[in-house]
Amino acid sequence: MSKGRETERGELMKYFCERINSGRLRDGLAPVSMGRMGKMLEKIPTKDLYYLKSVCDQAENFSKRFWYSLNPEKYEKANKGKFKKTRGEY
Repeated sequence: MSKGRETERGELMKYFCERINSGRLRDGLAPVSMGRMGKMLEKIPTKDLYYLKSVCDQAENFSKRFWYSLNPEKYEKANKGKFKKTRGEY
């Protein structure tokens, strides 16, 4: 790719791919392609991608924070009924 076609958004997508894929390869999962990353991030404005990057960088686990930030409802629904308190248990 020529230098003239590089954009901020493309650089951020490349950064996310590299960080996510390092963990995925270690876990034996297929890497996320640039096309797939572009599809996942297409509706997020560039300024919000910078925020997402800073939040994920500060997190203990980059990958977990990234996936949670993209779709928090998915993970909240999955854990909704798992940790119910019973009477007398505190």
